[in-house]
Amino acid sequence: MSAILTVFRKEVRENLRDRRTVFSSLIFGTVVTPLLMAVLLKVVLQHVAPSADRAVELAVMHAERAPNLLAFLRQSNLELVAVDYDDAAARAAVRGQVHHVVLAIPADYGPRLSSAQPAPLQLYLDSSDTADERDVNRVRLLLAQYNGRIVQARQLARGVDPLSMQAVAVQDVDVSTPSARAVVALGSLSYLILLTMLMGGLYLAIDTTAGERERGSLEPLITLPVRRDHLIYGKMLATCAFMTLSLTLSVLALSVVLRRVGLENVGLRINFGLPTALGIIAGCLPLVPLGAALMTIVAAFTRNYREAQTYTSLVMLVPTLPLMFAGILGMRPTAALMLVPSLSQHFLIMSQLRAEPLPLSYVALSAGTTLLIGAVLGFIAGGLYKREALLG
Repeated sequence: MSAILTVFRKEVRENLRDRRTVFSSLIFGTVVTPLLMAVLLKVVLQHVAPSADRAVELAVMHAERAPNLLAFLRQSNLELVAVDYDDAAARAAVRGQVHHVVLAIPADYGPRLSSAQPAPLQLYLDSSDTADERDVNRVRLLLAQYNGRIVQARQLARGVDPLSMQAVAVQDVDVSTPSARAVVALGSLSYLILLTMLMGGLYLAIDTTAGERERGSLEPLITLPVRRDHLIYGKMLATCAFMTLSLTLSVLALSVVLRRVGLENVGLRINFGLPTALGIIAGCLPLVPLGAALMTIVAAFTRNYREAQTYTSLVMLVPTLPLMFAGILGMRPTAALMLVPSLSQHFLIMSQLRAEPLPLSYVALSAGTTLLIGAVLGFIAGGLYKREALLG
């Protein structure tokens, strides 16, 4: 143990001397990245919140053919602009972004409406322009509401109660909390936390294996009267230390900046105080030795620093792949899924943010399995250091 700690202190001191590496792994990744995420989220919220109530401009062709419809649309906070377009001009106006939406009222709209027949309307839009999707959906919703009003009026005119035509009345009862809804908006948070944690030890894991082989300092090192596996354990312990530091800094930085984004303005509340931050750090700590061992194993098979950097960067995606499947498939925590490293940490992070703690048995499964796999990978890494081919 004394030899392992000696190697640990040596690697930590040497890594701290490389200010550029420390800045990129511990400052840029853990502080700047959360700040960029917070700024991006704040800009999105500032754009979305006012757009829900802002007036939508709607260009109307032949507005004189539907005065009642236009009066209803004006009352619904639509800014109507009368235009004199034909079909080709309307298409060109939407395609050229002169107008986002154009409503055309055909000549037979009035007669068909008076005779209780479906009255045609044409809505010119660009479905490939996602920026206008909100405005288009709002216009469609208002037209559907106007249609419903006319249907009800016709039923009343014929002595039919409109409620009799509605067999089932469905009411949504949303039981989600503001904290749970905030998690939906922050779905990539666990991915960011785990990726930042791995980045904190990436450069050290590479430098202590492929870097020393490339500099020629590995051969003198293994001639010391210390077991080779103890050398690699000390190096991995230093990698674990920097990964833990990176994890702590990134979670604390996220805890500070996300509470100042302004989620409360859109009915959301971020549950990211100090207790939550500490719970997230504790839940992710078992993944630290696994990540350090995995990167060390990959770097041990490479010949130089650049090659190791390429392969370890790709391998870093492996622990984050389960998170992608969890988001796509809508996975929920089960005993079986808590056996999958990184995926179980994702569930632990989300449960902390939702203020809905998982059962202690799930937490034990996550920590135990992750630590066991990390120990196995660490043993494999120690065995790789005993190979004579390591110096080739």
